[in-house]
Amino acid sequence: MTSAIPEPARGYERWPGRVGRTVPETQRAWPRERRAPEGSPNIVVVLLDDMGYSDIGPFGSEIATPNLDRLAAGGFRLTNYHTTPVCSPARAAALTGLNPRRAGYASVANSDPGLPNLRLELDEDVLALPEILRGAGYATFAIGKWHLTRDALMNDAASKHTWPLQRGFDRYYGTLEGCNSFFHPNRLIRDNSPLDLVDVPDGYYLTDDLTDNAVAMIKALRANDSRKPFFFYFAHHAMHGPLGAKPVDLQKYRGRYAQGWDEVRRRRHAKQVGQGIVGPDVPLPPRNAEPGFDVPSWESLPAEQQRLFARHMEVYAAMVDTVDQSLGRVLDTIASYGELDNTIVIFTSDNGGTAEGGREGTRSYFSRFVHVAGLPADWNPDVDRDLDLLGGPQTMIHYPRGWGMASNTPFRFYKGQTFAGGVRVPFLLSWPAGRLRRTDDNGLRHQYQYVTDLLPTLLELAGVTSPEVRNGLAAKSVDGFSFVPVLESESAESTHPEQYAEFGGNRGYYSRGWKIVTNHRPGADFDDSEWELYDVRSDPTELHNLADAEPARLKELADAWEQAAWANTVFPLADGRTLSAVRRPAETELERPLRLLPGTPKLERYRSSKLVNLRSFTVDVAFHYSPGDQGVLVAHGDQGGGYLLYVEDCEVRGAYNEYGRLHEFSAGRIGGGRHVVRWDARWLPDFRWAITVQVDGTTRGGLEPMAMLIGMAPFSGIDVGTNRGGPVSWGVHQRHRDFPFDGRIDSVTYAPGELAAYSPELVAQAERDIAEFYD
Repeated sequence: MTSAIPEPARGYERWPGRVGRTVPETQRAWPRERRAPEGSPNIVVVLLDDMGYSDIGPFGSEIATPNLDRLAAGGFRLTNYHTTPVCSPARAAALTGLNPRRAGYASVANSDPGLPNLRLELDEDVLALPEILRGAGYATFAIGKWHLTRDALMNDAASKHTWPLQRGFDRYYGTLEGCNSFFHPNRLIRDNSPLDLVDVPDGYYLTDDLTDNAVAMIKALRANDSRKPFFFYFAHHAMHGPLGAKPVDLQKYRGRYAQGWDEVRRRRHAKQVGQGIVGPDVPLPPRNAEPGFDVPSWESLPAEQQRLFARHMEVYAAMVDTVDQSLGRVLDTIASYGELDNTIVIFTSDNGGTAEGGREGTRSYFSRFVHVAGLPADWNPDVDRDLDLLGGPQTMIHYPRGWGMASNTPFRFYKGQTFAGGVRVPFLLSWPAGRLRRTDDNGLRHQYQYVTDLLPTLLELAGVTSPEVRNGLAAKSVDGFSFVPVLESESAESTHPEQYAEFGGNRGYYSRGWKIVTNHRPGADFDDSEWELYDVRSDPTELHNLADAEPARLKELADAWEQAAWANTVFPLADGRTLSAVRRPAETELERPLRLLPGTPKLERYRSSKLVNLRSFTVDVAFHYSPGDQGVLVAHGDQGGGYLLYVEDCEVRGAYNEYGRLHEFSAGRIGGGRHVVRWDARWLPDFRWAITVQVDGTTRGGLEPMAMLIGMAPFSGIDVGTNRGGPVSWGVHQRHRDFPFDGRIDSVTYAPGELAAYSPELVAQAERDIAEFYD
């Protein structure tokens, strides 16, 4: 008797070739199947984005989080858990156990200056947690925000070596970007392929969609394998801006924040003391008052501002509530298979609450989020909107930094800083079957632990040994330490006694209860005069600077930071002024003229931006028109900013969404036949464009100088013959949805023009030229 054994087709996604040779049954050998030991626990890691220390019930919040309350009641609350100041470094550290710079992530995945610690790629000798667990027989799933692929590698032609499936996940559904719209998401990825979303239905909400897919992945696994343990990494886009919430959840929080952030802080702090999260002798610090971080008293605000600011927080609270509901659905699904007790569940945040909404908050997130030097004094980071629209699909909002301060109760400052407000976040762990918690144990753990400890802790709990090689290379050793001893005993010593911190020029070092930290001013020298010293055992809110009283201890810790910085490739230090503008020469390919044909999938955001960002550009649309035809010719952007050319009622029309302010105009009627319509944007001083529209070579309309769309705007990419995803014009969307063009489009041609004189790329190139001259 014989059996056909297929030839291996390594490296191919599909193998259309012939079946391999036939061999005798006596020579048949089944390949070894990698299966985890019977009874291995499932692992679920839920990671929030920009959530502060006090934003969930188990850490003092008034927001309804019954599922998180349930986890805390039977599990552990790590009250002294620390992370990195921003998201991509935290995610890299959590998934690899390496300090961020050793993992290649000194910053978020939106730059590429060519330094080893800023490659924004996990190196070939860096093992990721899903790779280790998959090798041990686990199914591995990822949902939501990835943000571990630098923006130049997100397009369809780029290498996928940093995408989730290539870093150890079997399945993935979510967004490679760092943020997204909750109502009209930009570029969702399923496994290795972007989805071609024609139009999302009314009532769509991203968190619900992610949860639907998470539940479906678990059900699909259990339908085909009843025993295989799984690792589920659910990385929410919440709470990152722009904020958005469902009407049903918003209604639950109407009027709940009229008392303001000062009172919310007081109540949360009191609840934290009552819960034992902080000691009764830990005071609530005064409001942040430092320039650029200051928060006014709630009572000093006019009533109109109070109403507006309270509405921002209602949206935020509704989003936290929705995340808890999402977790409940996932846990209920696992429970339906009888596996919840033997599932390790971790819930935490990648950094503290943010101040990026500014002092007044914003309804124009991408305008507020612009980080370009030299913006004119009249740059408007907000836009008027009816209060009832806040948090819905027509707004791109973020809360004022007063609410970020409240999110981080009882700590000072925000995301991006090395003070506790930026790096100390809630952490829950539950595993009933592990029997780590005694019946007389309240589950509170006050020992210092760090984000790199997540990987070794999970491996120890799961009984998995990490291999020492990856793809034939010796794997980098991890920097984290398992905190299983801390879980087993509340009196155990911290397993992570020392740790450096750094981001954007802000520095910090923790050592056995002492901490030094800086509040670096961009452009200032990096010197020892910036250091502050705190005894965080007795002063966890970092109120009493002991730098002058203990100069020897300060110097000892400053020297330790220096040694750690050299060991972790922290240098050169940068505060973001120039390095973020430096890009590898290969990216010039993305700035060449581009011809798009009808049917081209929507272009990815960053690839699209290289055609228009901080420069002049033209767009030529060649199409055939018959009377009655209508629809979108070309669209780029969404409600956060963009531009649109379309035909309606026999007219060519243009729309420019200036970070939420819509400007519309007519370019006149057209007759039947072939036409070429040109959108012409010419750069002007002070980050503005002059926009004209020509029809068959004749200027037919335009707009007064408009604020340039820069930074992350337009956030949604270029569409030919339709406006899929977020609509540029809400009126067009209401009338026609995605509005596909009825006629025939020949092509859409982009011609990137002259870079503006204030373009950071020109500044960076000048710096490179000077450096080469002096070399």
